[in-house]
Amino acid sequence: MLEEIRIGHLGVIESSRLELGPGLTVITGETGAGKTMVVTALGLLLGGRADSGMVRTGARTARVEGVVDATALDGFRAAVDDAGGETEDGHVVLARNVSSEGRSRAWVGGAAVPVSRLADTAEPLVAVHGQSDQHRLLRQRAQREALDRFGGAPVLSMAEAYAALHARLEATERELDEVVASARERAREADLLRFGLGEIEAVDPKPGEDAQLAADEVRLGYADALRTAAEQAREALSSEAGDPDALGAASAARTLLDGVREHDPEAGALADRLAEITYLLSDLAADVASYAAGIDADPARLATVSERRAALTALTRKYGETVEEVLAWSESSAARLLDLDGTDDRIEALRAEQRSLRAELAEVAQTLSSARSEAAARLSAEVTAELALLAMPDARLEISVTQHDAERPAGDPPPSASPLRIGTRWLRHTASGVDEVEFLLAANTGSEPRPLHKGASGGELSRVMLALEVALAGTSPVPTFVFDEVDAGVGGTAAVEVGRRLAQLARTAQVLVVTHLPQVAAYADRHVLVEKASDGSVTSSGLTLLDEEAREKELSRMLAGLSESDTALAHARELLEVAAPARALS
Repeated sequence: MLEEIRIGHLGVIESSRLELGPGLTVITGETGAGKTMVVTALGLLLGGRADSGMVRTGARTARVEGVVDATALDGFRAAVDDAGGETEDGHVVLARNVSSEGRSRAWVGGAAVPVSRLADTAEPLVAVHGQSDQHRLLRQRAQREALDRFGGAPVLSMAEAYAALHARLEATERELDEVVASARERAREADLLRFGLGEIEAVDPKPGEDAQLAADEVRLGYADALRTAAEQAREALSSEAGDPDALGAASAARTLLDGVREHDPEAGALADRLAEITYLLSDLAADVASYAAGIDADPARLATVSERRAALTALTRKYGETVEEVLAWSESSAARLLDLDGTDDRIEALRAEQRSLRAELAEVAQTLSSARSEAAARLSAEVTAELALLAMPDARLEISVTQHDAERPAGDPPPSASPLRIGTRWLRHTASGVDEVEFLLAANTGSEPRPLHKGASGGELSRVMLALEVALAGTSPVPTFVFDEVDAGVGGTAAVEVGRRLAQLARTAQVLVVTHLPQVAAYADRHVLVEKASDGSVTSSGLTLLDEEAREKELSRMLAGLSESDTALAHARELLEVAAPARALS
């Protein structure tokens, strides 16, 4: 809901601030005072077209700001977040600047955005019905959605069920097309996988085998050198030929120190350490001798290891850097091959699912069409009755719910995106159903119903929109409605009915109305006066929220052109008294 509008240097308005609230707010004032500038300001906030002519004479920039209470508007808050803006204490500030050179800038929640982003963000907030505006309910999609909401929970639930089934059918047919189109590629891929898995199965690699074989190959290749080095090392440690060796040298050193042990404890300690070294050298000499004896220079074994390594290398060149990676590829490829080998079964399963979904979708579509037709008849009757009360006694609204026939497709089941068979007909279908919904107006007796934007004048169209919004009250997602001179061309009793209908609509939404009729203004919960002042050279307008006394004077001016006429004041009081029980906030 809009809580406040601030306008600066826009048209005849120099600087004004308008506080809004729930219920019905009317804006009145003398001709030329700038009433429609408020609607113009709202249009700018909604991302409407701007031009330099909107900027007040002598000013560089016109600015409009709007404060929105977004507490109950989850979708709007999400759109603000997506735009990079912020919501503070449940409120969002929208702003628009227009320079005298024609440049335009926009902000959403403090974030600078393109004007198109402002329009996308703010469009769900306000529905403007004016003589030159493009109205929300003139679009066929909006008309279908409005009809579904009017139909209530039964129609909405069927529409949701249909949309879910349609999405499933699209996904199934898309997958079916992909599987069929890629059958040849899948067969080629399966052959390649079988070949690779066969190669790996023939070699049968084991985890870590490549590293172990590499070590074995090096050891076997240098067996003679390893044996010679080991034997020479054993001889150096403990010579069998009686040559000087490490063990003999250590034993001799120990004997020398043992001989003087009794003269110095430190010499004894050193002798003991040499004894330990002697034992270690003896064990080490035995281990080296065992190592030398165990080295086997087996050319046949070396050839076998080299051949095995070559087989593993052939696999790692194709399927992974290591044997572990080759085994991982084998496991994943085996699973993929199972999937590829099941292509024919998958195609049959998808076609069976396609048949089932098409049959179910056709049934739901037929039920939804019947429900829409029934709701269309009720809505047409309600709006036509409203129009009779709004000085359009000969007008009638018709709601067309039609389907488009298509040629019968070949195949069973038919190709993807084919028409839907309902009974004996083949019909085009979309995610919203098989129906085309259009609101048609016959403005006069004997005239043929025509689309809304072609079948009514500007003033008549505003009243048609009012009748529609009243009939749809409580079902519309738009929180704020703006009507610019919806009462054009009416007066007397019809004007009272317009006011009464606006008050009725204001019970479920915020309504802002620019009017010149006192009968309409009397039904308002708050009354704003646009006053024009002049300093002799520059004219400016301001917005004033009227109290009860000032409101009586303004109504008397609207009634008789005289704000101080006792008769007009009495008539104004009578209007306010008659309207009071019907006001939205009474």
